[in-house]
Amino acid sequence: MKRPTILVLGAGYGGLSTVVKLQKTIGADDVDIVLINKNDYHYESTWLHEAAAGTMSPESVRYDIKSVIDNNKVKFVKAEVTEINIQEKVVTSSAGAHTYDYLVISLGFEGETFGITGLDKYAFSIANVKAARQIREHIEYQFATWSLEEEKDDSRLTIIVGGAGFTGIEFLGELGNRVPELCKEFDVPAEKVRVICVEAAPMVLPGFDPELVEYAVKQLKAKGIEFSIGTPVVEATPEGVNIKKGEDEFEFIKAGTVVWAAGVRGNRLIEQTGIENMRARVKVDKDLRAPGHSDVFIVGDCALMINEAVNRPYPPTAQIAMQQGDVCANNIIALIKGNPTTEFVPDLKGSIASLGDDDAIGTAFGKKFTGKKASFMKKMVDNRALYMIGGAGLAIKKGKFNLLK
Repeated sequence: MKRPTILVLGAGYGGLSTVVKLQKTIGADDVDIVLINKNDYHYESTWLHEAAAGTMSPESVRYDIKSVIDNNKVKFVKAEVTEINIQEKVVTSSAGAHTYDYLVISLGFEGETFGITGLDKYAFSIANVKAARQIREHIEYQFATWSLEEEKDDSRLTIIVGGAGFTGIEFLGELGNRVPELCKEFDVPAEKVRVICVEAAPMVLPGFDPELVEYAVKQLKAKGIEFSIGTPVVEATPEGVNIKKGEDEFEFIKAGTVVWAAGVRGNRLIEQTGIENMRARVKVDKDLRAPGHSDVFIVGDCALMINEAVNRPYPPTAQIAMQQGDVCANNIIALIKGNPTTEFVPDLKGSIASLGDDDAIGTAFGKKFTGKKASFMKKMVDNRALYMIGGAGLAIKKGKFNLLK
């Protein structure tokens, strides 16, 4: 009898958690597990803002996939997925065609520009390790070039961050720590540098406790961060961005660096599958299957689940993606054995946003935390994620242990 093939697309938090759970639970002779990812490494996407700001090296953000998978149970294919045909049960990648009995789609996120003119050409996005490295090097180049210019263009030292959500605020926190270092390294007067957060919504960190948001804004402003809230970006150009400040009032901000962190969508391949979706995110059934497709599971950024308590989607966090991976693996095993699947219920342990290496805000255990206590908890969460995937060895090798800084 042919062994069933479980095909997992993407080695992000959701996909890798699925594979790790499967390899711990299923015997090598029971199924064929195939993992496809375009890189041979996994990167901690929740750390990318640090690599982009230059407060952490890009190498520290990633680790080899083969270091956490059991090669006797899992076949890893380094390839880029190019097509998903759920009618024929075939996935095409740069390495060829792959058939499956059970499919797990965990292809991660893409930046969402909302159709704003020029953003795709003239703004950076903290999308992956390579993009983070590019942002870091670009900012350093602007500081270095300003220092060498005879007629100095101060706009080179203006950094615009589009978006005051989780990613934008965490990136601003790192920039608040990094800019003084760059000023010292390149002999740049601190007063020449501007870091401006532009946000279309009327608030910072929507969904966070207002008291914590107030603390975060105060701390970031103390680091020199400027905020322009309720002022949507309407156009990006090679010289900067146009923002809308009123009904018929616009302002052009000249800047050497524009980083867009104001929204994500699922992978575009989702839109080609015929599965109903919203911005490439699928409102999955309660057991994480795609509606109408009993053999297709979707986890991570491509999955959309509604928190019925507030009638809003759960945020696409690493915490939820890893929990989805566990439940997804268990449900596939249940189907193979002819047992019923179980419902995915998020176990939300809290939410923490960093404001730099030594500061953060967050909620956990029903309490609010700020400053060094919250920063300590953030690092513990990061270390726990490593431990859940690769055990103590990975946590020790890649973890954050300057916990009391």
